[in-house]
Amino acid sequence: MIGGEGGWDYLTVDPEARRVYISHGTHTVVFDLNQNKIIGDISDTKGVHGIAIATDLGRGFTSNGQANTVTVFDLGTLKTISTINVPGQNPDDILYDPATKRVFTFNGRSHDATAFDAATGQLVGTVQLPGKLETAVLDGKGNIFVNVEDKNSLVELDSQTLAVKHTYSLAPCEAPTGLAMDTTHRRLFVGCGDNKMLAVVDADTGKVIATPPIGEHTDAEDFDSANGVIFASCRDGVLNIIHEDSPDKYTIVANINTEPGARTSALDPTTHHVFVVTSDFLTPEPTKENPKPRVKSVPGTFRILELGE
Repeated sequence: MIGGEGGWDYLTVDPEARRVYISHGTHTVVFDLNQNKIIGDISDTKGVHGIAIATDLGRGFTSNGQANTVTVFDLGTLKTISTINVPGQNPDDILYDPATKRVFTFNGRSHDATAFDAATGQLVGTVQLPGKLETAVLDGKGNIFVNVEDKNSLVELDSQTLAVKHTYSLAPCEAPTGLAMDTTHRRLFVGCGDNKMLAVVDADTGKVIATPPIGEHTDAEDFDSANGVIFASCRDGVLNIIHEDSPDKYTIVANINTEPGARTSALDPTTHHVFVVTSDFLTPEPTKENPKPRVKSVPGTFRILELGE
C-alpha cells in the first residue's frame, strides 16, 4: 500500500537501483523493490506524468504537467537539484536519450516536444508536432517515435536535429497511448486506447502489420526482449500478454486479471515482473451542474501490484 491522495500516470523501473518511481498527483513516490517499501518522495511535482532516469549522470527527471516544469533530482539522495521551465504546455511523457545526453518532454496541450541538455538543463530546442502527444520511445539508432493520440498517428523524430522524419497513420488504431519497441526487429507496439487492440507497426515503413486484441483503455505497453513478450495494461483490470512468435506473427499468451484502474505499468527487465498501480474508486452523486461526475480515487487506497511467475 502506498496511500495518499491524487491520481497517477506513468511509473518507471530503475533495475540497477532496484526502485520503482511512481507519479502520484503532486509528488513522486520512490519504492524500493528489495525492501518492498517506500524509501523516498520527490515533492512539488505538480501534475506529474512521467519519470526519466539518467543513470550515467546520476540524475532523474519528472514531467510536471500542471506546472509546465521538469524537476531534476539526484538519484542518490532523491533531493531536487533544479526545476526547469518547459516552454510548452502540459509536459506528459519524458525520456532520456543517453546518446545525445538530452531529456525530451512531449507536451500534450501545446502539441510540441522540447529537448534539454540533461547535464545543464539548458534548452536545446522545441519542435512542433501534429497533435496531442502520448508515449515516446527511442529506437537506438538516433530516432524517437511518439504517439499522437488525437490524430491516430505516429511521428518519427531525429533526436539530434529534432527534424520530423515521418508521420505515419496508425489506422485502424484509435487513440494511441502506450508505446513499446522491439529495437532488434524494428517493431513498435502501440496500445490503442479506444478500440481494444495492439497495433504492431514496422518502424521502417510505418505499416501496421498486426492488431491482436487487448483490454479496454490501455495506457501503457512494455516489451520484454529476453522473452519476446509484450504486456498491455488496461483500465478494465486486465494485463494482456502477447508473444512475438516472429516479427510478423503474434500470439495471445494470457489475459491476467489485475484490478480496475490499473492502466499504466512498468517492466523490470531483471526479474521480468510487471508493476501496475491503482486504487479504490467512488463516483460522486450527480448534480445539476455536474450530471456525469468523473470517478474519483478513494484517498488512502493507492497501491502497487507486482505481477510475475
